[in-house]
Amino acid sequence: MIELTPKRPEQPERTFYEQVGGHPTFVALVSTFYEGVATDPVLKPMYPADDWDGAVERLTLFLEQYWGGPGTYSEQRGHPRLRMRHNPFKVNPDARDRWLAHMRVAVDSIELSPADRDLLWGYLERAAHAMVNTFDE
Repeated sequence: MIELTPKRPEQPERTFYEQVGGHPTFVALVSTFYEGVATDPVLKPMYPADDWDGAVERLTLFLEQYWGGPGTYSEQRGHPRLRMRHNPFKVNPDARDRWLAHMRVAVDSIELSPADRDLLWGYLERAAHAMVNTFDE
């Protein structure tokens, strides 16, 4: 039997991290997000002033790893344990909504394709809802 279509060598699927532009994309996302957080009277106090850059780096590394980039976050900090790491903070629906509002601006700023934007946004929404640990004002 003669094959009419030549076989191509298998190419591994690109990760979401690679697909959206890798490290520069996640740096832009997180930088824009924290620009908003820096002006937010509810969220800003949750971040120690002397570790602002550390918070930026940790979120960048976490998102990169989650989306198929380098495993640096886990190498440096172990398992993400997001709920445990956020437990010391009062994450109520207001804080969640503010976090999401700043993240929405950040996601829109990186100009992803609609499908990539929706995939990223869906994860961020679910993660934000999962971090709520109180309904106290």
